[in-house]
Amino acid sequence: MGARSALCYSRTMSRRVEVAVTERARALRNNATRQERKIWELLSRYRPKFTRQFPIGPYIVDFACRQAKLVVEIDGGQHAESQRDIVRDQWLAEQGWSVFRVWNNDVHANPHGAAEAILARAAECLGGTHPEPLPSREGRKRRPIA
Repeated sequence: MGARSALCYSRTMSRRVEVAVTERARALRNNATRQERKIWELLSRYRPKFTRQFPIGPYIVDFACRQAKLVVEIDGGQHAESQRDIVRDQWLAEQGWSVFRVWNNDVHANPHGAAEAILARAAECLGGTHPEPLPSREGRKRRPIA
């Protein structure tokens, strides 16, 4: 696409997310807290897929699982009685999102447990897991190919 056609394309197409919000989300991803980086290191290996610093309407959430419509916030103590967070959570709920908060000290003390709790919540939002999962193939002898 040439420079002229790119310019026309950008003028005619509306953006899903404003440029300022995209830039703010990128800055938050690049300056993540230790706890956010640790949780991302653990969650990024699993499915369902999570996205970091995801814009939803006027807000940018720490982590979002679009498939499960789950927002995960990694918060410090200043968020314990925050009126702004209550309003934000209500707005997200009206949009169909479930909000799950994990405290920084819980991530610091037990990051694997925090990640497991987040994944379990995502599974709940997706309808849970099968009550009798299929048996693992580990430990079975391979049959020779006929």
